[in-house]
Amino acid sequence: MKEAVKDILKGKFLIAEDAAKNWRMLLFLSFLAIIMIASSHNAEHKVHTIAKLNNQVRELRTQFVDGRTELMQLKMESSVIDKMKKRGIQRPTVPPQKIIVRE
Repeated sequence: MKEAVKDILKGKFLIAEDAAKNWRMLLFLSFLAIIMIASSHNAEHKVHTIAKLNNQVRELRTQFVDGRTELMQLKMESSVIDKMKKRGIQRPTVPPQKIIVRE
């Protein structure tokens, strides 16, 4: 048992007579390790991209809500009346009439 561990640590399994089989296995395992590393880097990059996009979505959502709130305040009748008073336009005393077009 000790001899086998020493042989592995010294690398004798790479220069033995049946070393071609060992080399193929090492190359295969190295290839799998490279694929695993590349896959993890790719996944990590996607996670960072998703986090960045989520932050952008939150920012855009808050801008949308702020814009919608501002628009609702601008459309309120009281704010329109105040702005028209500043320009010298008053509310009409006569209500509007409906125009009906008959063919």
